[in-house]
Amino acid sequence: MDQLASEWQGKGATLSDKTARKEFGLTQDDIVHAIRAGRLQFREGSIYGNPFLRLLRREVEALVEYDHGEDHLRERKAKTELAHVNRELKRLKAEVAKLEKRKSQIIADLAR
Repeated sequence: MDQLASEWQGKGATLSDKTARKEFGLTQDDIVHAIRAGRLQFREGSIYGNPFLRLLRREVEALVEYDHGEDHLRERKAKTELAHVNRELKRLKAEVAKLEKRKSQIIADLAR
């Protein structure tokens, strides 16, 4: 029981039903059918009064791999990681631009 409880609390070990739909291409019906069939465990959550289902990431990945194949799972995970990397690059480029602007201002102040 202790191992199960810790699995629900680990960073990145769970995801919401909305994230599962976005990352793995599942539908809400797929998730509900898997829960009813006992293939997915869930916990109910709520943020700002909006209910959602918390799912275990490893079970969602196993469901997608079983239903759609290992190649599909690998492709979805790669696309998700690529989107994350692109977001981070965009953020870093904006930060570099901001620092370059500040550098120019400092150099201009020194030149006076």
